Amino acid sequence: MPTEKWRRGAIVPPLFRAGKGKRMKSIDMSALGLPEAYAQAAAGYPGDCAVGRVIAQEKGLYRVVSEGGEQFAEVSGKLRHQAKSPAYFPAVGDFVVIERNAWQGHGVIHEILPRKSVFIRKAAGSGNTEQVVAANIDTLFICMSMNSDFNLRRLERYLAVAWDSGATPVVVLTKADFCPDPAQFVNAVSSVAAGTDIVLTTDREERGYEKLLPYIQRGRTVALIGSSGVGKSTLTNHLLGEERLDTNGLRNDGRGRHTTTRRQLFLLEQGGMVIDTPGMRELGLWELEEGLDKSFADIEALAAACRFHDCSHSGEPGCAVRDAIARGELSEERLRSYRKLKAENRYAGDAESYLAEKRQKFKDIAKSNKKNQKLPDKGQNGRR
Repeated sequence: MPTEKWRRGAIVPPLFRAGKGKRMKSIDMSALGLPEAYAQAAAGYPGDCAVGRVIAQEKGLYRVVSEGGEQFAEVSGKLRHQAKSPAYFPAVGDFVVIERNAWQGHGVIHEILPRKSVFIRKAAGSGNTEQVVAANIDTLFICMSMNSDFNLRRLERYLAVAWDSGATPVVVLTKADFCPDPAQFVNAVSSVAAGTDIVLTTDREERGYEKLLPYIQRGRTVALIGSSGVGKSTLTNHLLGEERLDTNGLRNDGRGRHTTTRRQLFLLEQGGMVIDTPGMRELGLWELEEGLDKSFADIEALAAACRFHDCSHSGEPGCAVRDAIARGELSEERLRSYRKLKAENRYAGDAESYLAEKRQKFKDIAKSNKKNQKLPDKGQNGRR
C-alpha cells in the first residue's frame, strides 16, 4: 500500500504532467526513452501487461508510468524470490514489465528489462552490498559547488563511478555567482577530469542553468548527483520551470543540508528527463575497475611506461610515475587517491581475498625485517 507520505502528497501526484496543473492523459513511451526493442517485451505475459518506467521509489513501493498513465506497483513474488541482491530489484529509471491494476488498483512488476547503464555504489553503512542509485542514464551531471566544500578527491571518486556506469559524466560547477574566482575551480577540475565537459551554472540568474540544455534532448535521461547543498534540486526546479522540489541553503560551515530524500524521475516539457537524487554522505565503490582505469587514465598511461610491470610506484628504479611527480606533472595527492580507490575497490569486490592478501603482505614484511636484523656479535656479547 502507498506510504502515508505519498498518500498526503509529499510527491505531488502525478509526477508527470503536461504543464502546470495539467494531468497527462496518454503518455508517449518513446519520449521516456523506451528503446524500440523493448516495445513488445510485455507481449508474452498474460493479463493487462505493458512496458513501463520506474519514476520513483520508496522502500518496497514503486511508482511506474506506462502508456496508460501512472500507478503504484510492487515486485512479483517470483521476482523477489529470484533476486540475488538489492541490485536485482527495480530502481528509478528502470524499464519494467508491469501488470496493471493487478491487485486493488496496484500494479505488479514481473521483469526488469536489461539496463543500458546503471549507477551503482556500495550501500551506506558497514555492510558489503551494492545499491543501484539510478538506471538507464545517458548523462551524469556531477554537481559541485564552488565554495569551501569543494573537494577534488571526492570528484575523483564520483568520476570513477560515473565512467563505470556506462553514462557520460559532465562536471557541473554550481553557484558561480557566489564565487569571486570561478577560473581556479575550473582549472582544478581540469587537472583530474581530462576529456570531461565542465559547465558553470548560477543560482541567482534566471537563466543561469541554460548551459545544461544541450545535454537534455527528447528521449534522453540525465541524472544529478553530488553532495547535499550543491544545488541539485535548484537546478531541477529550473529545468522543470517551477518550484516543485524543496530547497535549502547551506550551513554555517559551507556544507549542505539534506533536502531531497528520494530519487525521482521527471519528464521535462522541452523534452528529455531528469533524475534528482538525494545528497550522498558517502559514495562507496562497487567493482568498478574499468571506471577507475578511465578516471585515472593519466596514471595508468604512466604506469605502462614503468621499467617493472608490477611497479608499486614507491621508489623502484625506472618508475615513470615517480618521474612525473618529480617533474611536477602529477601530484602526490592524486597518486594517493588512486591507490586508495584501487584498494577500496578490491575490498568491495572480494573482501575475504583482499584481507587475506593484506595479512600475508604484513607477514612477509615482518619476516623480511626479522631476517635483516643484525645479530649480536658473539665474540663481544656472547659466550666465548
